[in-house]
Amino acid sequence: MFRTWKFVSSFAKGMAVDISKRYPPNLDNQLGKRPSVNRLTRIIEDTCSKALEFNSQNKLGWIYKAKLSNDFKWALRSLGYKNDFVEFATEALLVSLSKRS
Repeated sequence: MFRTWKFVSSFAKGMAVDISKRYPPNLDNQLGKRPSVNRLTRIIEDTCSKALEFNSQNKLGWIYKAKLSNDFKWALRSLGYKNDFVEFATEALLVSLSKRS
């Protein structure tokens, strides 16, 4: 499938927006309003599943995987998430993309 930097970047930003719909950034900044660990885990697992499907359809090489994870990280930061959550979500994405099928 035809892929470009812009295509991968827009997918990464879309994943970040999907997370923000299920876990708004303002909840990340409120200690008492955070969702349960199980809910956060489901949200991240769903995001990783989307990324794996995208990877299998587009046969991303390591450079495109790096681009995807980096753009995802910066999209989460621009939405206003705390660094801890951004690092957690990005690491989960990288680990899932690094696994061999």
